[in-house]
Amino acid sequence: MTKRSTGFRLAALALAVGGVLVAASARLAAQGVPAGSDLRRVPASRVQILQSFAPVVRKVAPAVINVYALKVERSRARSRLFDDPFFRRFFGEDFGLGGLVRKRVRTSLGSGVIVDPRGIIVTNVHVIQGADSIRAVLSDRREFEAKVVLTDKRTDLAVLKIDTKGERLPYLTLRDSDALEVGDLVLAIGNPFGVGQTVTSGIVSALARTTVGVTDFSFFIQTDAAINPGNSGGALVTMDGGLVGINTAIYSRTGGSIGIGFAVPSAMVRAVLAGVSAGRVVRPWLGVASQPVTAGLAKSLSIDPPRGVLVNKVHPQGQAAAAGLRVGDVITAVNGRAVNDPKALGFRIATLAVGGTARLDILRAGKPGQISITLSAPPETPPRHTTRISGANPLSGVRVANMSPAVADELSMDHGLAGVVILGIARKSFARRAGIKPKDIIRGVNGRAVKNVAALRRIFENLEGAKRWRLILERKGQTFTLALGG
Repeated sequence: MTKRSTGFRLAALALAVGGVLVAASARLAAQGVPAGSDLRRVPASRVQILQSFAPVVRKVAPAVINVYALKVERSRARSRLFDDPFFRRFFGEDFGLGGLVRKRVRTSLGSGVIVDPRGIIVTNVHVIQGADSIRAVLSDRREFEAKVVLTDKRTDLAVLKIDTKGERLPYLTLRDSDALEVGDLVLAIGNPFGVGQTVTSGIVSALARTTVGVTDFSFFIQTDAAINPGNSGGALVTMDGGLVGINTAIYSRTGGSIGIGFAVPSAMVRAVLAGVSAGRVVRPWLGVASQPVTAGLAKSLSIDPPRGVLVNKVHPQGQAAAAGLRVGDVITAVNGRAVNDPKALGFRIATLAVGGTARLDILRAGKPGQISITLSAPPETPPRHTTRISGANPLSGVRVANMSPAVADELSMDHGLAGVVILGIARKSFARRAGIKPKDIIRGVNGRAVKNVAALRRIFENLEGAKRWRLILERKGQTFTLALGG
């Protein structure tokens, strides 16, 4: 037996004995035995000695798979002579490229969880992003080609499908992640470092972590169960074998686990799976902007102790406005779940269904109250009119759209913004070389205001052949001018 396996058995034994002692302490306390009494006892049977996580692992491990994402990178051979900056300066970056195409296959390794016996798998977007092909390898070593059904970059969750030819596969049932408590035992299952399926144990270290900044909806379960590279997309399970999270990120200075791992809660996984039939995730939109209630702010608002989020903007098109929510209200809970920062509020709303309702607990002028809101998707007003700009102008190759609450929601931008936003930029376009970026908002071209896509197209048609261009752009709330041409 190796030192590692011995250590694992000892750790499991220690946890089991600890549980027995706690239970015994509770029984003795109920019987009036003083708390300081000596509780140490020799195990009375072989069963008490051989406590193990093995039954749970045996139950859940077959539903956790390996995900191999393969990407083919192509490049053309070029003589080293043509790498000289002199040649690249005068003849261009592509000068000297030969006809021989080199191919290199890059493989990324991650994990996945079967959540439906018909072959539906949940993993992380960053595991399969950019892949030309994806292979799913089951615990019994069978391999399947996996197709991407849905990706949701805002949560870093992806849904895959494999063709099981009618066979029902082992799968995990989603448990209520809100039922977790700090200190609960959990197991993390995945394929760290490509060594094969591995199980690690730990506890829930914290709940509702919103300062991680890994995804738009940062609201993570934190655990000290070891999560290493390759564990991404794996399962975080409870002692009854329920899936409470998808392992997604770690905090580390070395690349390995230091006991701070993060999992996307099953509440968000369930919301993403609800979008499979439509091929995209449509989330409810509250239509408010908010800020945390700090100690200083709480004092000025006569809130003790500090709690909730202060509403500082209500969008006129949102359901919050229709329900009577006002600037200055403090939202303290959504459907009875406390919210103490804007990300927590966003998470709670995002896990609800469009067409349903949400009950907000609020404080208005220091007095408690409740507001019921009918949840709807962010409106497409005005229509986005997605357009790819062409012609002799500095934005040729740029894809733009009209801003609306729906577009702003998809881009994680302020819902109150209006105008024309840049969605994407061609790789070798002049705009990319000029430093223009996606999410920039075009405010003006050569002294003419840009209010919508149609106006932008008319401006470029009227200025066809211009030698000088002056663009006014807005980026993250800052406006700047870009002068281009002779």
